[in-house]
Amino acid sequence: MKRFLTFPRLAMLFTALFGVLVIGIFAVQNYWVSPGERCEADGKWYDMETRICAQPISIAQITGRPIGVSRAEASAEKNRELVRIEGELAARDRANAEEVARQKAALAAARPAT
Repeated sequence: MKRFLTFPRLAMLFTALFGVLVIGIFAVQNYWVSPGERCEADGKWYDMETRICAQPISIAQITGRPIGVSRAEASAEKNRELVRIEGELAARDRANAEEVARQKAALAAARPAT
């Protein structure tokens, strides 16, 4: 009686399975792990799921406030700047209104009486 799983066939089967697993491990290493290690060595972030190597961005670049300045301090500084700008705009509007009034008075004085 011939058996299907003889020792030589089992040895070939296990050798083939071992070879496929080794090739799979090398494929995973080259496809997912190595790019991540190269990316992180460059100081970037690597997402294993999407295989994206991304440059990290400082929160100071996003918010525009210097490093070490709290949100409250930055907000207070912006508010002071806005108050200063509003004061300058009000002074400019007053100067424009005074100039308009002066020019109207000059035109009224230059107009001949009828």
